[in-house]
Amino acid sequence: MQDLKISKKKPSFPISAKLHDYLSRYNRNVKIPIFYDDLLRFQGSIVVYDKDEIDTLWIRVYYNEFERQEIDAALKKVYTIFHSDGNENILPFLNVDAIDYCTFGNSKPFRIKVRNVLNDNYTYFYVKIADASRIYGLELEHMLSPYNLNFLVYKNTLIEEHIAGIPGDEFIKNFLPKCDKSEKSQIAKEFVKFNERCMIRLLGDMRSYNYVIVPTHDFDHVVYKIRAIDFDQQSYEGKFNIYRPQFFKENYEMVKLVANSIQKMSIDQYKTEERSILVKRLKSFHKRVARLVNCMELDEISTKEHVKMLKTTIFEYTHDINFKKSKNMGEILKYSLEFLTRNYENVNPENLRKKRNVNSSFR
Repeated sequence: MQDLKISKKKPSFPISAKLHDYLSRYNRNVKIPIFYDDLLRFQGSIVVYDKDEIDTLWIRVYYNEFERQEIDAALKKVYTIFHSDGNENILPFLNVDAIDYCTFGNSKPFRIKVRNVLNDNYTYFYVKIADASRIYGLELEHMLSPYNLNFLVYKNTLIEEHIAGIPGDEFIKNFLPKCDKSEKSQIAKEFVKFNERCMIRLLGDMRSYNYVIVPTHDFDHVVYKIRAIDFDQQSYEGKFNIYRPQFFKENYEMVKLVANSIQKMSIDQYKTEERSILVKRLKSFHKRVARLVNCMELDEISTKEHVKMLKTTIFEYTHDINFKKSKNMGEILKYSLEFLTRNYENVNPENLRKKRNVNSSFR
């Protein structure tokens, strides 16, 4: 277990014209009536505490009466665009219950709570600065993970759906100790697959508070899944292990769970399964992934030092000359996906032990 260092302040990268065209092609670029900067005009705030009276690092903001009416109307309109293609018939039945602002982390998002006044059901969405790294991460998650994502981009503003689940750090502390042996084995399997998926598509900084555990009741047992919720560190860092959740000290309990619950042969099997599924997803989204990666190749979403460090490390693992020749993060990701596609059919537990591709045992 390593104490990995994350870049303290990742810069926000602007949306290139080519990426804007890509987003328009796939209906992600939609005009909305409010911008991130509009929400910054709050007059004051109060701290938001959880049920145990612990500071959540969110503050609840408030505005003067005139601006609040205008902002509420715009946010309800955003909700209708997001969830019902702009149908305004539901506007009278919506209420903006809370606008929260988080000063922790790079994106400094606003969290909007919208309630249906007829039945008191509510949902959340987030308003953030539109950062190219995050958008690439969201799109890759949408195409290469088991989960679809809903988000919109307009100029410098990103609207992102809420991903429901139990925060990883809270789950590890309060729920994992209560799981039985079968549930722990299932969670360990999911962590192996999650680790593999992040590594292959270069999603970094998956510390325990950047993913959620999603429990689903199925007949007589509970199925657990792991979902990333923070995509700020997509293809930015130079240290390869930052793209591997197993190396963060915050995930130590999960790594220990894998070591205690699953044999080495099964770990290799689950990695193989995840690679096979990733290749199938790549084939399903072939043109769309190609267009997105082409945008990344023409974009600058990291530093030259990070690119050099990452491509050198991956070349040492794979001996694929394409990585050594890569000029940016887009090319590194492209060759990572191509390497996966070329090799997955020949990857089985026996070959993994011989080749030592880009894998690392949890033991």
